[in-house]
Amino acid sequence: MICPKCGAKQGEQKLECINCGVIFAKLKPEDFDKPSPEIETKASDAMPEAGCASTIKDYFRGSDQEENPFFWAGRILAYLIIFIWGWKFIATPMASDYFARTFLHGVNLAFHEAGHVIFGFFGNFLGVFGGSLGQIVMPLICLGTFLFYRNPFAASVALWWTGQSFMDIALYINDARALQLTLLGGNSGSDNPDFHDWHHLLRDLGWLNYDHTLAAFSNHLGALLMIVSLIWGGYLLYRQHKSIRLDRI
Repeated sequence: MICPKCGAKQGEQKLECINCGVIFAKLKPEDFDKPSPEIETKASDAMPEAGCASTIKDYFRGSDQEENPFFWAGRILAYLIIFIWGWKFIATPMASDYFARTFLHGVNLAFHEAGHVIFGFFGNFLGVFGGSLGQIVMPLICLGTFLFYRNPFAASVALWWTGQSFMDIALYINDARALQLTLLGGNSGSDNPDFHDWHHLLRDLGWLNYDHTLAAFSNHLGALLMIVSLIWGGYLLYRQHKSIRLDRI
């Protein structure tokens, strides 16, 4: 039995509430048909958590539903690849040509060139800046899409790619004054400085002397995003491991 006035649970054959002291014999029969105040309060208090905060958490940490062990094993393999490769990027000096020799540089380059075309409709400055902007926006679009479809692990990989892209751009920024990098087409920036995006941008802004500072910032930001993505991905894999049914293996 539950007291209709305060919602406290009662023992058997009680004449009055052990919590608020109300005498049950004085209550009307319809009072016992009303939901208890405690139950109503708890239900209303739980609504924001279930409807808002809990939903947001699910986007970033996934649900607690039963996990397919084979899918989880595939994610483990992907995580090991980006973990090892990520620390290789972080540990490699920015001036190294390692960034330009990886296949991801070619992937980033495709979105870089597409960015010039797309953002070129908004003026010359954005057309030049759009190359670097395009190769950052694309992994961010992937990240947002994976979160929308409740695949936080894939979103963590997209965040890793975003960090790698920032590190890829850092090498380009760092060359704004030196103009030694080989550009698309085989020429270097010294052959035609206007073809070097970051020389063009920083020269027009009067910031050429800050090329190394901006490059270091982009490189460190990329490394930070990589580390965050690895922590995020590792946490997700740990949560998913707890929901695996071993009898399905």
